[in-house]
Amino acid sequence: EFAIERQAAGMGLVEATLEAARQRLRPILMTSLAFILGVTPLAIASGAGSGAQNSVGIGVMGGMIAATVIGVFLVPLLFVTVRRIFKGKAANENSDGTPATATQE
Repeated sequence: EFAIERQAAGMGLVEATLEAARQRLRPILMTSLAFILGVTPLAIASGAGSGAQNSVGIGVMGGMIAATVIGVFLVPLLFVTVRRIFKGKAANENSDGTPATATQE
């Protein structure tokens, strides 16, 4: 959304994506860190039932770390890749969705 708005304002695809990623980095990291710190007691629990709590805590914590890394690095990369792929396809079609090389009567 941020990148699309900036691209519509005239920025290039990569520049708009990088600026949007920079703008979203802090909120993503703050949310992820708060969640990870929130499940830390599960991961380090001791006492009765701690085995199950540790398993859940470590699994959830690992999943959140992986999701954060994917969200910060992989999503902008995929956004640029998909936009480039479909931009080329959109240039080969007319406004009604028919291929540009098709004859119209």
